[in-house]
Formats: sequence, structure tokens, C-alpha cells
Amino acid sequence: MNKTLSIIIPAYNEADCLKDYLPIVLGFCEKRNYYLIIVNDGSKDATAEICEKIISSSVNGVLINHKVNRGYGGAIKSGVYASNADYIVTIDADGQHNLEDVDILFQKILKTDADMIVGSRKGQKEASGFRSLGKLVIRKFAKFLIPNNIYDINSGMKMYNSTLGKKYASLCPDGMSYSDTILLAFVNFRHLVIEHPIRINQRLTGESTIGTMTAIETIKEILNLVILFNPLKVFFPLAMFVFFISVLWGIPIVLRGDGVSVGTLLGLVTSLLLFAIGLLAEQISQIRKMKVNTK
Repeated sequence: MNKTLSIIIPAYNEADCLKDYLPIVLGFCEKRNYYLIIVNDGSKDATAEICEKIISSSVNGVLINHKVNRGYGGAIKSGVYASNADYIVTIDADGQHNLEDVDILFQKILKTDADMIVGSRKGQKEASGFRSLGKLVIRKFAKFLIPNNIYDINSGMKMYNSTLGKKYASLCPDGMSYSDTILLAFVNFRHLVIEHPIRINQRLTGESTIGTMTAIETIKEILNLVILFNPLKVFFPLAMFVFFISVLWGIPIVLRGDGVSVGTLLGLVTSLLLFAIGLLAEQISQIRKMKVNTK
């Protein structure tokens, strides 16, 4: 039985890139009988008009228009839910991903029967040192929360089982952290995730919408990962650290006969609060996971 593939492209204010890139992608899909789903995420430029003009003449493409901007993850979710194919692959609208890699990943995922394959950019130069640092922090923290062997968890080119993608999409945020969270969801629920190298091009035109806000996005993403996947693994060590520091601080004061210091009491109460927050977050995490597994 032949397996089908949908290519999902989230687009926000990418008119300059898409007027040249979209016909290439559409022709690529028509030759291989892939399906193209492009999601215009509330763009303020001519993205919608350009996409409609190009897509309308093909049975292999569909355009989804968001009236307002929902974010990178929100756009991908719309594409995931709209797909009727066996597998889904996400690529960027700026032409940085090579379409030849789509074929390579598709053959690889079919051969290995993997549930997700990540297009790895390992060894390739980052466009920004700021973004590189943010990705490094997220990668290390994600590996601490959920041990995995994937290097490029931030990669925008991921191919995965459509049914599983629809199942776990509700766990993922609407922002840029969608790419990381969907991968960690697959890993957390014990699905086979592998990695394969891809090549990255320069943007065709325009500028990336990711800039100095990457740092703030990184912090938000880390907090999201903590609450979603393994909160107690973070809060429990932190609570124990504060507890022992408080005890060590208070012992000399007690031995001097001055009683328990205010600082020690504050530290002990803080450690109990951290532990309680961890337990609460763990329960919330388990409830969310149970809801997903019952779908």
C-alpha cells in the first residue's frame, strides 16, 4: 500500500518569498502526488492573494487562511488537522529547506517505520549567535527533562505520522516552541524518533521574524516544557537544595543558642512550597497526558 504525504507550510508575511518559492513547491508535489497545505497565518501583506492565485489551479494544494495571527505552532496545527495523508512534513516558507530532503526523509521514515524523523542541521552555521545560544539552552534542558538522542530538536523540518500528530497537537503551544514540544511529546509517549541530516539554504528574500525576542521565547518555552512533561524532576531537586541550604545556614545559629533564625524558617517554608508546586504541576501534567491517551 502506497503511503501519502502532506507538506505543511506556515506563512506569515512571506509574500516576497512565496511568489517564487510556492510554484516550485507545488510543482514538486504534483510530480510526486504529494499534498501541499499552506497556512496563511493572518499575514498583513499580499501572502493570501499570492497563495490563492498559485494554489487555485492545482488539485494537489490547499490554502488555509487565518483571519488573525495565531503563531507558528497555531498555523502548523491547522495544517495538521486538515491533512488526510499518512505522513506530515513541515517546511518553512522562506525557501531555506531543500525539497530534495523531503524525498530523502520520506523514504527513510518508510524504510525504518519510524514515527517521526527530524531533519538535522547539525554542523551548519547558525544565522544568529543569540538564537544559537537559546537553542543550546533549550536542547540541554529538554534532554534533562526527557532523555533523548536527538540533537536538533528545534528543527523546522520534521516528518511524522499524521494520526499521532493530530493526537499530540493539542499538547503543543501556538508559538515557536511547537517544534520542540511535538518532538518531546513523541519521545515522552515512547514512539520511535530518529534523525537524518538535511541542508539549509539562505532565505530567498526578506528577513526572519525571529530576533531579540528569542530570549523571552526561550524562557517561556522552558517553563512550558517543565509544566508539560516532567515538573517534579525540576521542582523536587530545587526544593531539596533550598532545604539543605536552609538547614546548613541554621545549624550554627542553633548551636550558639540563638534559636532558629528567620532566614532558616523562610528557606524551609520556601522548600515546602516548591515541593507542593511540583506535586501540583505533576498532577496537571498527568491529567493532560491521560486526556491525550484517551483520544
